[in-house]
Amino acid sequence: MTKRSPSNGVKAQLDKETQVNLRRTQWLPTTIGMVILGAMEMYIPSVGETLNATQVEVKDFMFMPTPLTVKAGSTVTWTNKDDEPHTVVSDTGEFKSGGMDTNETFSHKFDKPGTYHFTCSIHPRMVGTIVVQ
Repeated sequence: MTKRSPSNGVKAQLDKETQVNLRRTQWLPTTIGMVILGAMEMYIPSVGETLNATQVEVKDFMFMPTPLTVKAGSTVTWTNKDDEPHTVVSDTGEFKSGGMDTNETFSHKFDKPGTYHFTCSIHPRMVGTIVVQ
């Protein structure tokens, strides 16, 4: 029995089919890679975000982030994003906001290193911490 090699036309057809199949199997890893890179870009903070790390958001009856670490001399700003009023009151009496309605802010400058605990006097279960280095 002798083996016959396919004619040039059949061989060319096989080569085209192989190329098409290769392209079909390569699109999935390429697409997955692009999605991963895009997702990584979404989670990498921009320079503006990393320089603006002195914001505390009051939302869903929580202070976020907590703890927040800042350098001595930084001014921290709390912004109320809830539909309910909130306050920011230091447990040592060093700072105390009035009632903050939706989208209102309160700021305090932290000059000395230390750990500062605070709460909402209206909702005492809401607590937070600022660490000043």
